Amino acid sequence: MEIQGKFGITVLGSGSKGNASVIHGPAGLLLLDAGFSARELENRMTSRGIRASDIRAVIVTHEHSDHMRGCRTFSNKYGIKTYMTSPTCSGGLRANLLPERKTLFSTGSAFELCGMKIEAFTVPHDVDTVGFVFRVGDVKLGVATDLGHLNMLARQKLHDCAVLVLESNHDKTLLMNSPRPIQLKRRIIGRHGHLSNDDALDALPELLTECTGTLILAHLSGECNNPELLQKLALDRLANLERRDILLEIARQEMPLATRWLL
Repeated sequence: MEIQGKFGITVLGSGSKGNASVIHGPAGLLLLDAGFSARELENRMTSRGIRASDIRAVIVTHEHSDHMRGCRTFSNKYGIKTYMTSPTCSGGLRANLLPERKTLFSTGSAFELCGMKIEAFTVPHDVDTVGFVFRVGDVKLGVATDLGHLNMLARQKLHDCAVLVLESNHDKTLLMNSPRPIQLKRRIIGRHGHLSNDDALDALPELLTECTGTLILAHLSGECNNPELLQKLALDRLANLERRDILLEIARQEMPLATRWLL
């Protein structure tokens, strides 16, 4: 029987075909991104022992469909609000992905939901995109995917998290040797594209602290990354940092991870 806590995260899936996570707060559950169909979201929650009817709100990072695909249907079905920035709202309206109930938030100011303090911060991507820090007391959960580089703000926000979810999108060699158009390759490796394996791992000495217990590497490219390769690289880097105590997980597109509890 799975041990239940009061603050945690269940990554339901992560990758270019869909992204979603359940954030477990002391006063309820949030859905962070809804990049799968409503039925698929429900099925993935059920597989991890989560009732979709217990979700109290949806929060989205940005307008791309792999983060918003099921937002309208899921939110309307359960009569819950979706929280987003104004530019994401505009993009979601154009794509007909928004539910009836929606609330705007601004980056740089915190708000509270489900017993958590939530800090949204802008990350560099090709559309308006935010990362999140969820806090319960002094304990932090940080999530940042879809960013071209870790700027100073992102490094500050993601420092000292008990659980860190960080993009590790592609292996640079696999990307450059792929049949993708050169324009797409340039977008991905650009300052407003996606973090490579090297980018993510090079940031670990600055981001990880003695408080960090779990590292989840996410949003892997299905064509230009290799989970086994990334796991080996990441374990080697953690060993070099003398942080074998950290639990490393690689988020997959096809299946949820087990819930990781901070408290």
